[in-house]
Amino acid sequence: MKLIVNGEALEVEATTLAALLKELDYEGGWLATALNGDVVPAAARPEFRLSDGDRIEILSPMQGG
Repeated sequence: MKLIVNGEALEVEATTLAALLKELDYEGGWLATALNGDVVPAAARPEFRLSDGDRIEILSPMQGG
């Protein structure tokens, strides 16, 4: 399946948002995700089915000052 993840075109096997995070080695409850511009809560990721061409944003907090 072809997706746009953080602005980058990727070919992936995942069919759900949770599976995509695992496939891309993202771990932790501190991640924020959005699918086609809509925020997806962590608890809902296993049920969110992906479709060819979906745009996913994966955000994580950064330290800085």
